[in-house]
Amino acid sequence: MKFKRNFCIVAHIDHGKSTLADRLIQKAQIIDDRQMMNQILDNMDIERERGITIKSQAVTIPYHAKDGFDYELNFVDTPGHVDFSYEVSRAIASCEGALILVDASQGVESQTVSNLYMAMEQDLSIVPVVNKIDLPSADIPSVKHQIDHDLGLDPEEAVLVSAKTGEGIDDLMEAIVTKFPAPEGNPNGKAQALIFDCHYDEYRGVIIHIRMKEGRIKKGDSIRFMSNNADYKVEQIGIFRINYEETGVLEAGDVGYIVAGCKTVSDVKVGDTVTLSNDPAESPLPGFKEVKPVVFSSIYPMDSNDYEELKESMEKLKLNDASLIYEKDNSLALGNGFRCGFLGLLHLEIIQERLERDYDQSVIFTAPSVQYRCTLTNGEEIIVDNPTEFPESKIKEAQEPYISASIITPAEYIGSVMSLCTEKRGEQKNMQYLDEKRVELIYEMPLAEVLFDFYDRLKSYSRGYASFDYELIGYRITDLVKVDMLINSKPVDALSFLAFRAEAVTRAKKVCERLKDEISRQQFKIAIQGAIGSQIIARETVNPVRKDVLAKCYGGDITRKRKLLEKQKEGKKRMKMVGNVELPQSAFLAVLKEKED
Repeated sequence: MKFKRNFCIVAHIDHGKSTLADRLIQKAQIIDDRQMMNQILDNMDIERERGITIKSQAVTIPYHAKDGFDYELNFVDTPGHVDFSYEVSRAIASCEGALILVDASQGVESQTVSNLYMAMEQDLSIVPVVNKIDLPSADIPSVKHQIDHDLGLDPEEAVLVSAKTGEGIDDLMEAIVTKFPAPEGNPNGKAQALIFDCHYDEYRGVIIHIRMKEGRIKKGDSIRFMSNNADYKVEQIGIFRINYEETGVLEAGDVGYIVAGCKTVSDVKVGDTVTLSNDPAESPLPGFKEVKPVVFSSIYPMDSNDYEELKESMEKLKLNDASLIYEKDNSLALGNGFRCGFLGLLHLEIIQERLERDYDQSVIFTAPSVQYRCTLTNGEEIIVDNPTEFPESKIKEAQEPYISASIITPAEYIGSVMSLCTEKRGEQKNMQYLDEKRVELIYEMPLAEVLFDFYDRLKSYSRGYASFDYELIGYRITDLVKVDMLINSKPVDALSFLAFRAEAVTRAKKVCERLKDEISRQQFKIAIQGAIGSQIIARETVNPVRKDVLAKCYGGDITRKRKLLEKQKEGKKRMKMVGNVELPQSAFLAVLKEKED
């Protein structure tokens, strides 16, 4: 065991985690140069297209150290976005050490700090790494000062590397072996393994990713999941070498996978403990903190007959993405579906894309909202995240979630960033200069304001340099109203949303404008309205398609023309009473997408 090291690579977005992982894999020569490609661990199409990491990936590589011994290094490449911080927290829980990467040109950013705190909570050994030292804009002395000042780590211990060129990788490998502790645990004790991830394979059932804490599990053993006492027989067991490499046995300190013919998706839970059926451990390992979703939205199949398929797909997706939370839901306009909780808007987008690509589901998402707390007139407290459940007439007061947002930005963009935060009902709590170029702003603001276009606008105002991190700090009283969208005087429940009263009119106008662009013209006039209760606050009209009934009327008395027009008017009136307006799927999506101003 003393020749094993388990560590993870954490950092802010785009600081070079996946590229560093490439260099470590290349150095270990576990695959030949012909198969090597950039970001080799990002194996989903979406990750490659967007250039981001979404799933943590574990790999085991061999390393021959300067002391003459052969070591086995297990490392996890993690995502950087705040929406996937639950992935990072799980990776951290299965390691003893963490490499904190800092970009030599950007310096310490907000996600770097929050990842450091996460690693400290788990008592990991931390080695700072300064990456991208080959860039012309690299400022190593300044970054070292930030590592000392912002992170409180020893800047002299920082390893200088360039993940792109491979410079400094040997020093980093030595630092990993010398500075990270070996895993603890007794290979001869009772088997205990923590499930830190899993995914579904069409041919082999659920593939479970585990970190062995105690004892050993080998091929042919009968294993038990401690949360529900389900027993399975191990068919294959091994380690991750980009592909799966069968080893036949895993013992304390190892990170690897188990295939046990597990077809029942609901039996496997991330954070559960695996032990042996014939000699079980006394108690399960502490799992992971429960994930707290912040954004809620409903998913419905395009065709209501596909509900069962969507249900199966959601179960399989939940296996691979433990931060997804969902329950059954139904709507008058769209039929049966699911109410889901996400960790952010990017998370919502990724889930939507994965459902469409990996599972061939055509789905409709409703407008995202946050959880509100409402006190009713009879004193009862309820939590509302779905506009259809909002009890308008019985509400005494409503509270909305607030966040403490930390924004680190270059000093020259401070004006536009502050005006953006004020526009979003933010309250400035603190402002400090981290050095002569960078400022940290602390704002308290409603979470609902951050949902839509806040992040995109922050990036464009600061030319991409500002970084943003937030945490929930509790609930505060707000003036909340429910806005119903009426199409042809009929409410469409899937389009209604909750909003702050002062902003309800502008948001309703925006939604009306977007729907007008999406709804095709009919033979009659269609009114698109936004309403609070019985009061109409916004309206757009889709003009009718008109047949020219006067074409055959040439000359003669005006009354002939009038008669034909009156007849047409009557027909349109009758049509309006029976006519239904079909809402295309693009209309639901258009409401979600913010229109570029």
